[in-house]
Amino acid sequence: MKAIVIQGKLDLVELDVRTPEPEAGQVRLRMAYGGICGSDLHYYHEGANGSFVVREPLVPGHELSGTVDLDPSGDLAPGTPVTIHPATFGTPERGIEDRPHLWPNGAYLGSASTWPHTQGGMCEFVVVSKDMVRVLPASLPLRRAALAEPLAVALHALAVAGGVEAKRVLVSGSGAIGLLAAAAALAAGAAEVVTTDVLPGPLQRARELGVHGTLQVGTDEIPSMAYDVVLECTAVPVAITAALEAARRGGTVVLVGIPADEPRPVNLAPVVSRELQVRGTLRFDDEIDHAIALLDQLPHLEQIVTHEYPATKAVEAFTTATNSDTSGKVLISLWP
Repeated sequence: MKAIVIQGKLDLVELDVRTPEPEAGQVRLRMAYGGICGSDLHYYHEGANGSFVVREPLVPGHELSGTVDLDPSGDLAPGTPVTIHPATFGTPERGIEDRPHLWPNGAYLGSASTWPHTQGGMCEFVVVSKDMVRVLPASLPLRRAALAEPLAVALHALAVAGGVEAKRVLVSGSGAIGLLAAAAALAAGAAEVVTTDVLPGPLQRARELGVHGTLQVGTDEIPSMAYDVVLECTAVPVAITAALEAARRGGTVVLVGIPADEPRPVNLAPVVSRELQVRGTLRFDDEIDHAIALLDQLPHLEQIVTHEYPATKAVEAFTTATNSDTSGKVLISLWP
């Protein structure tokens, strides 16, 4: 079968690799679409995602949709449309028994965090555990379904925030995750949703989604102490400081973007003086099921996809995805 493979920094190729065979409890899927995530871009442009270095050829991709190719149990018929929960949960740990996404020793599709690496889904076929498969509604196109994983990340951030119904929400950063977080907040009944970005392109896409307002960083002033919930999706230190400043007294700031694992300067004074609740969020637990339902109910979310490339033009797709002003979510169609 064919696969998109990252061999190192700026080294992405299409290779023929062995077609995997499912064992008991597994399902083989024929992949249709793979979305390019920030971690995929890091692996391609830097040969690493933070401390996770590409040490062997890595198939990227965890934002996926496709169809069942072979289920040895016979439960899932060939051609059944699906997406994938990309996590394999690890070892239960005291105090977080109800949050398996935080358990140590887990894995995630398309990640160099494990050895051997956990191969992703940007290939013709992938074999996964049957409990990772999510059957899609017949009315949900596979193209839109590729947004299920990043939308689940956004929905988990809302859950960590304690909900946003009837609240004023600021979304810091209007990339794909920020846009999905804004859309999720609107769907959850937020009283007001405003997004920020340094570039005009992402802000235009946010307005097209129906947010109540946008603010261009460096041009517009971000109101101080104006928001009940702030979802910080950039992980840029100056943006984190601005997010803390934007939160009202007793407000909640959720750090959605993944920062570099190193000391960074952030003004924490508002956390104490306003008794802010600052919370981190990592991936998601089971929110992918809610994400599938929302994508089925809200067809306009597909407009977050701005580009689609065939697998033969994967390098061009990764290059396009690097430019956040001109691109939202970039999808690769995987040898349909």
